[in-house]
Amino acid sequence: MNRSSRGLVGLLLAAGLALGACSTAATPTPAAGGGGGVGVATGTSAALGVYLTGANGMTLYIFMKDAASVSNCTGTCATNWPPLTVPAGSSVQAGSGVTGTFATFSRADGTTQVTHDGMPLYYFLGDSKAGDTNGQGTGGVWFVATPAGGGSPGGASPAAASPAAGTPEPTKPGY
Repeated sequence: MNRSSRGLVGLLLAAGLALGACSTAATPTPAAGGGGGVGVATGTSAALGVYLTGANGMTLYIFMKDAASVSNCTGTCATNWPPLTVPAGSSVQAGSGVTGTFATFSRADGTTQVTHDGMPLYYFLGDSKAGDTNGQGTGGVWFVATPAGGGSPGGASPAAASPAAGTPEPTKPGY
């Protein structure tokens, strides 16, 4: 291999590494925990308190229109609110401070979604980095998931976090 070929190969390798390093935040994926499962940990916000996080510290949410182990978020909703999924037969590894019961169920699309205390868990496409909680209160039906179960940490009820009558909701992707 001549000198210019080695330089070109080095440049291509460096570009590939740089592109690979930049692509991880765009689409949340489950964090591998021990035993081939998904890891769930906690994050903290001054405004919201302690909440659940998944891959790369990304915030996890619950959808108030769901029922126990039933997701009512499909199609465009699931594009904007990607479900926390695991490979079939995998488990959830709860991090320090995470309580409650984790389980999984089969979604209509055949994937296996994770639940916390029966509620399906989701990411929000509008969160771009760890610590973002941009989906909190969206449409009065999306709330950050809490370690003790349920949503909207800090003691506020989901109803209290929804917009007051006559107050326009913020513009966010559909739910």
